[in-house]
Amino acid sequence: MTAATKTATALSLESVTLTFPDGDRRLTALDEVSLAVAPGELVAVVGPSGSGKSSLLAVASVLLRPDAGRVVLAGRDTAGMPDRERTRLRREQVGIVFQQSNLLPSLTAVEQLLAVEHLRGGSVRGARARAEELLESVGLGEAGRRRRPHRLSGGERQRVNIARALFTGPSVLLVDEPTSALDHERGEQVVELLAGVTRRHRTATVLVTHDRGLLGRADRVLTMRDGRLG
Repeated sequence: MTAATKTATALSLESVTLTFPDGDRRLTALDEVSLAVAPGELVAVVGPSGSGKSSLLAVASVLLRPDAGRVVLAGRDTAGMPDRERTRLRREQVGIVFQQSNLLPSLTAVEQLLAVEHLRGGSVRGARARAEELLESVGLGEAGRRRRPHRLSGGERQRVNIARALFTGPSVLLVDEPTSALDHERGEQVVELLAGVTRRHRTATVLVTHDRGLLGRADRVLTMRDGRLG
């Protein structure tokens, strides 16, 4: 998907409330949260453990349905959308960068991306050039692209993780604590990389992090506390 075809607001949460059962009552994870993220914008969300950051990402990726409110993803209102359609929308429009890279140990960096195409039922041979290009764009050299995860540094594994998340050309990029296993210098490099790919690929990026020292590259910084975003 090109930048021209993406909507003015790629991700929109409108008065979203999410609760979970907790004994005889319900625990509120998200309390009327609203958030709009435009293509090419990097929004950082900080907050203490248990404040609702993970729930925010789960709802934004349409993995969880909120109790109330609307989630609009790539111009599509997901309220009432059948599960199968939500899954397809997530696969096509959402890239997720997890805290741990979760790379397959037997595959090289290039093969990690080609596996995504295989799961989509596409042509692996036709996807190789795009995989190489993406890995190069995130700063992984030719030698690194031929290596399996155990021969890559922590920072290099996250670069592969980011490239893999971008492989389907998503409108939305959701990033969960990508620097938690890295030292500060490598963490800064990863966040700088995320800022760069957000601009180049015109993704609406939400970055959840506990490290306030890495927020200088964000367009906006929001704080989550007790399920409220502000």
